[in-house]
Amino acid sequence: MAPLVQPASPGDILKYELNPNYTRETITLLSGIAYPVGSVLGRITASGLYTLASDGGLDGAEVAVALLLFSVDATLADTVGVVLVRGPAIISPANLTFDATVNDAAKTATKIAELAALGIIARDAA
Repeated sequence: MAPLVQPASPGDILKYELNPNYTRETITLLSGIAYPVGSVLGRITASGLYTLASDGGLDGAEVAVALLLFSVDATLADTVGVVLVRGPAIISPANLTFDATVNDAAKTATKIAELAALGIIARDAA
């Protein structure tokens, strides 16, 4: 018998949040990607859509402004998702998902610092 594999959940990324009514919002994700739980997102200025926060670029999505709490398959169309947009909140840095351009420790630290500016703090231990 094949082993059962439980999909990722918000509990894998979110350690603490003050009040979900304050810290979470519903947003629209740009189509073309299946976004996993823990995706670090940026907001495209022109369209208002969210996508993986990149390193560089000039469309606004280069700044981390949200963290996806539930996986979303937006491969075929722009899709709604629930994100953490402000703290106080504590997240697990081990389970974050970044754009392919965020490919070294310095770039990862920059995205984590951008989330920290929103009150979303990454900690290894609770």
